Amino acid sequence: MGYCPVPNTPIPMAQGHPAPTLPLKGRESGAATGTGKFRLSLAVQYATDHQWVPSRTQFRRWIFAALERDAIVTLRIVDAKEGCELNRAYRKKDYATNVLTFVYGESADGTLSGDIVLCAPVVAKEARAQRKELKHHYAHLVIHGALHLQGYDHEKPADADVMEQREVTLLARMKIANPYGA
Repeated sequence: MGYCPVPNTPIPMAQGHPAPTLPLKGRESGAATGTGKFRLSLAVQYATDHQWVPSRTQFRRWIFAALERDAIVTLRIVDAKEGCELNRAYRKKDYATNVLTFVYGESADGTLSGDIVLCAPVVAKEARAQRKELKHHYAHLVIHGALHLQGYDHEKPADADVMEQREVTLLARMKIANPYGA
């Protein structure tokens, strides 16, 4: 998985972040975690001309599924050039990756803020190579990024097991197959 949780590192699209431009909207009852209601302020930026990307409604649904607390999130869908530039600038890797997560921290009331960047051509290429539905691969990567935003990681095998199981559980609730093939 080519991801990057980059703590407290603003990216160009997020200058002045985390000032929300939209009010937090209440989560419908039946939270995925069963712990109550969470609020989400979501800005979606389409910076690609890739032929198919999910709608704002789909992105919102997938982030909500992974939320374990209130959050302010900017989700940006980029082309390969911008994906490569961001990966080079923040991870020192000279290629576009599928998802990058930028964590900014939390406000006094505990609301988490951060950005998730998806590279549309990389996501599409991976879906084709792995013989997955494109929509399902987007769902997985959005959930993956949202979990990183909330502190999940997969640097250590035990942490990876926890994160992957959480992803598999959330995706199964949406009738999406285990992305890890088990």
